[in-house]
Amino acid sequence: MIIVDRALQACAEAGNPVKVGIIGAGFMGRGLANQIVNSVPGMKLVAISNRTLDAAKRAYLDAGIEEIRVVETVSQLESVIAQGQYAVTEEAMLLCQADGIDALVELTGAVEFGAHVVMKAIEHRKHVILMNAELDGTVGPILKVHADRAGVILTGCDGDQPGVELNLYRFVKSIGLTPLLCGNIKGLQDRYRNPTTQASFAKQWGQTPHMVTSFADGTKISFEQAIVANATGMKVAQRGMLGYNYSGHVDEMTGMYDVEQLKELGGIVDYVVGAKPSPGVFVFATHDDPKQCHYLNYGKLGEGPLYSFYIPYHLTIFEVPLSVARVVLFKDVVIAPIASPVVDVVATAKINLEAGETLDGLGYYMTYGQCENSQTTQELNLLPMGLAEGCRLKRDIPKDQVLTYDDVELPEGRLSDKLRAEQNNYFALSSKEQRKQYSLLSV
Repeated sequence: MIIVDRALQACAEAGNPVKVGIIGAGFMGRGLANQIVNSVPGMKLVAISNRTLDAAKRAYLDAGIEEIRVVETVSQLESVIAQGQYAVTEEAMLLCQADGIDALVELTGAVEFGAHVVMKAIEHRKHVILMNAELDGTVGPILKVHADRAGVILTGCDGDQPGVELNLYRFVKSIGLTPLLCGNIKGLQDRYRNPTTQASFAKQWGQTPHMVTSFADGTKISFEQAIVANATGMKVAQRGMLGYNYSGHVDEMTGMYDVEQLKELGGIVDYVVGAKPSPGVFVFATHDDPKQCHYLNYGKLGEGPLYSFYIPYHLTIFEVPLSVARVVLFKDVVIAPIASPVVDVVATAKINLEAGETLDGLGYYMTYGQCENSQTTQELNLLPMGLAEGCRLKRDIPKDQVLTYDDVELPEGRLSDKLRAEQNNYFALSSKEQRKQYSLLSV
């Protein structure tokens, strides 16, 4: 932030703002639009895409922008941007292709649609900032390969818990400690919540019931922590994570974990329900130097061996523009996979499922997501949660059983399935030379 704010100020003074396009104008999209327009000098929201034009227009109108142009072609969009005006469209791919946009923020939460958007953006050399943990946690590693190959950045964002965790993780490493646990603090966890049970809460906050359900049933936090795992190399201690219930402060939890187990696993991602400060994030870390441990104790972090660091909030749309600036102005990745997948999110039956049924979407009635180590996912042929929607069941599945690819028929022609297969194949190759050859063949 110390660097980013001054850099944006310089952009504002030079009359050369960072130009941003938003794809998705729902609850988060509207908030992000208002934040960029009214609180981020040096950044300009030049275009918004949404499947309904009225929602895209509303995002601008709520932010105080009334002169809005509807565009239907790339040339129209480029003309509007060149004239310093604001554009809306139903066609997300226009934003991916048009000149005059420095970065895109993808906020749909849809895996299949998001995959098409990101691949098109990469094809046209656009940086992409994801507020789509579902996409990232399903095919993020292979999308990162494509982005690297194209010379652009694909990253998660500040504000969402994964990005906040990675900021804290980087800080802890930078002062000489070894992070062993990246944690997320939740207020509620009930795997069997559904859009009916969450309808009133969703209405209160202007959100959709299925999106609220994905938070309540643990699916969202599973995707979020899978992203953190893939960005750090950490694993999960067990399927579904440990997920302790604890009403005190996270500082008091350092004695609840087996340090040797954490080290053996190379660190873990996890969450806690009910702890303070909510809804923050935390990192537990060790230090190998007894002299520095003395100074940590002096700084009121205790005697170890685990030291607690935390951020008491995550501010969603308020922080996302900082991610855009980090990417465009400094080429700094907020959070992205570092190599092959480490943790996946696997589909699990929320109710007893019957053969012949077609699975509904994330945050609905039929499935919830759980974290599982990727090696186990591959060995057991488990079905990724991000690919479950639209699958037809071949057999009955009891409540709480994890689904496998053998249990379902996949819909035909999905890009997300092709990317997942490519991801499996790419990271199964053992040597750098084999990966290089594979990359050349895939161009």
